[in-house]
Amino acid sequence: MTNHVHLLVTPETEGGVSRMMQTLGRHYVRYFNHAYRRSGTLWEGRFKSCVVDAEEYLLLCQRYIELNPVRAGMAVSPEEYKWSSYHANGLGKPAKLWTPHHAYRALGETDEDCSAAYREIFTGQIEPAMLKQIRQATNTGMALGNDRFKMEVERLTGRRVYHLKRGPKPKESKLFLH
Repeated sequence: MTNHVHLLVTPETEGGVSRMMQTLGRHYVRYFNHAYRRSGTLWEGRFKSCVVDAEEYLLLCQRYIELNPVRAGMAVSPEEYKWSSYHANGLGKPAKLWTPHHAYRALGETDEDCSAAYREIFTGQIEPAMLKQIRQATNTGMALGNDRFKMEVERLTGRRVYHLKRGPKPKESKLFLH
């Protein structure tokens, strides 16, 4: 995209995504500043992220990312966008920077089967409610998945994964026994 990048990453180690983003930021900003004879920061702020239930949402998130240039009017179809991973996922072109996720590999027995099944996923648009859910999870750092998945993430990480209702904190009710 012209002002942001989408990455769908499965880390191999704890903190792997943060370390990757730090390394990418340090190296790319140094390259960019040198190439364009500038100095200073390049990014507006910290990257946004969320935990994704790969079994139910990974392919949907890939579709969201690969259709982003289409929604933005930058391309008519995902294969027309030069920087799209759709070339590897939907068209079967070799990709040097990543390996397919097991959810993608489960689409077929051969690479051709996976690509063909992946292309089928792209018929129709993503429901507006689902677009909102993906954006909200990413922007707030909340988990993207069903309730069971969210409860498991909360249990494992100790981090809240649901939005709290706005407004004052509810008062504790006190029960006095005489």
